[in-house]
Amino acid sequence: MKQAVLYVCHGSRVKEACDEAIAFIEKTQMHIHADIQEICFLELAEPSIEEGFASCIKQGATHVAVVPLLLLTAVHAKEDIPLEVKKAAENYPEAAITYGMPIGVHQKMAKSIMNRVHEQGWPDSDSIIVLIGRGSSDHDVVRDLTAISRLVKSKSGVSNVEICFLTAAKPSLDEMLLNLSLLKEKTIFLVPYLLFTGLLMREIQTKVNKLDQEKIKLCRYLGYDSEVEEVFTERVQSAIDNHNSMYTFRYGDKCDAAIND
Repeated sequence: MKQAVLYVCHGSRVKEACDEAIAFIEKTQMHIHADIQEICFLELAEPSIEEGFASCIKQGATHVAVVPLLLLTAVHAKEDIPLEVKKAAENYPEAAITYGMPIGVHQKMAKSIMNRVHEQGWPDSDSIIVLIGRGSSDHDVVRDLTAISRLVKSKSGVSNVEICFLTAAKPSLDEMLLNLSLLKEKTIFLVPYLLFTGLLMREIQTKVNKLDQEKIKLCRYLGYDSEVEEVFTERVQSAIDNHNSMYTFRYGDKCDAAIND
């Protein structure tokens, strides 16, 4: 048996975002014991999933754990990545494949969010924390970010923790900013629930800058954080261990990472 891990990043037109993803995974790789570890991208960057998978096999992999570096479970995790893995695997029917979960809901993600908040200040009970998600038509995204907001509320002591989305889900960022602009006396912490920089982060910055309100504090996106790294490492190790065959790749199975560890 020769174990490989194929890390799947989303990809971005912004080179800095791809570089950040690679740097994040390189830190994770130091904690993973596998014979082969390769990085690939779903879209907008190279190598592709097919190329990454082929590279693992060419190096002698008999088992490949495919792990998406995604924050939440949505169409990319449920459909897009599995479809590409299926296409790649058709050329290597002898390979045993497991498929890991996105980072999902986890206590440590709430701690990571509070790390970002504390870089901008220390909220009191009257402050507002807003998590800004990428958004998706998949209802699981709203469900998961809502669950994470509840974890933040329990950890922070802040009574008002809200969520909004950049696209395809409600409330929208524009709606949230309009409402927040009317709250003159409250300190508001906006946390982009994004792993890396990119066009979406630039969009958030542009919209927040137009408000020009000192009480609204834009935090950093999550980026590299030891808490996030630890959760992702757990996801990778679970895909490798494959206890009870629960991660065995079967195209068409539902990927559900709404796990509160």
